Amino acid sequence: MRALVQRVLNSNVVVDGKTVASIGQGMLVLLGVQKGDSEKAAQYLAQKIANLRIFEDQNHKMNLSIQDIKGELLVVSQFTLAGDTSRGNRPGFETAEKPEQAKYLYEYFVSCLQKLNIPTQTGIFQADMKVSLANDGPVTFLLEKNI
Repeated sequence: MRALVQRVLNSNVVVDGKTVASIGQGMLVLLGVQKGDSEKAAQYLAQKIANLRIFEDQNHKMNLSIQDIKGELLVVSQFTLAGDTSRGNRPGFETAEKPEQAKYLYEYFVSCLQKLNIPTQTGIFQADMKVSLANDGPVTFLLEKNI
């Protein structure tokens, strides 16, 4: 499971011309589910994201978590994070999980974050989404967990 985490001032998702999710300061999380990923991996990444200290304190050091700043999360499914670009110029998606299982783990991941009382919004699984963000920094991290 891969999560591309971006610290944002704001972010939103538009589907068919309609805004379906919108957050202020917090994190945009693009989540890619790969074959063999599990609930345990989702729990681990949710906990990691909840405690990741990537927000600045009064001394301008990345020392605060999303919980510390009372920020929001926007989680968007992103199967292309499972893409393999090691051969040729066209990505392969053999490692991406099947849609049914990927959707289950995506929703499970979101529920893990919500149980931590972090305001969390989502895109629409498998929709053609337009994602906008104001990346703060920019600050971006790739988190991975294979369990």
